[in-house]
Amino acid sequence: MAHDHAHFDRHRNPADFDRYLEKLEGPDREAWQKPDQLVAALRLRSGDVACDVGAGPGYLALRMARAVGTRGAVQAIDVEPRMVEALRRRARLAGMKNVRAILADPGRGALPPRRCHLILIVNAFHHFPDGAGYLRRLAGRLVPGGRIVNVDFHRREMPVGPPLEHKVSRAEFLAAAREAGLERIRERRFLPYQYFVELAPVSAPGRRRGAAKGKEPAPGRSRPRGRRAPAAPRRAGRSTR
Repeated sequence: MAHDHAHFDRHRNPADFDRYLEKLEGPDREAWQKPDQLVAALRLRSGDVACDVGAGPGYLALRMARAVGTRGAVQAIDVEPRMVEALRRRARLAGMKNVRAILADPGRGALPPRRCHLILIVNAFHHFPDGAGYLRRLAGRLVPGGRIVNVDFHRREMPVGPPLEHKVSRAEFLAAAREAGLERIRERRFLPYQYFVELAPVSAPGRRRGAAKGKEPAPGRSRPRGRRAPAAPRRAGRSTR
């Protein structure tokens, strides 16, 4: 999905919309984006409310809608009216009533109207001029225990992705997340060109600061969702946040 670096619209998307849409849905993308594996890694449950920021025509949003089921909902946000209309049309044709396509105000930022169990950002963080501020506002739309997942391109020359000057490195993204009051709780490394970082508010109830350190659980030993480890005993004079 290498972009034509010369022509971009005001949202930093390639100006040739039809060609860009074809690339977003191209068969080559499935090989490196691994959409089914990516959505499985989100650990969505039936009945969850999720949000896809920068959803485009629904490449991942429709898969997320299947994961949360008819009792759940997916709020799919984009600033491009043509993307939103394409997503609405595809959800309607697929008979998916649990997908809400939302046209965002680019000046105010795209925030889900309902609080979410998970907010997903894929290949879109470089579109946000105030990355840390936007992450902070997104965190305010999470339910207790909610998470933000960012998937984006490593900042190096690759055969896919936007031009180098539009990429945000993993280190830059994590710095913005810390500024926003978020901590890294998990990472996945199955994508060849992208990092997958899962975040939660530092002050989230039941979460120890620095927990997980991005390590994945050993096979067969992952803790079921919804269960928390016993809180560490408090020490006099020290904050547990």
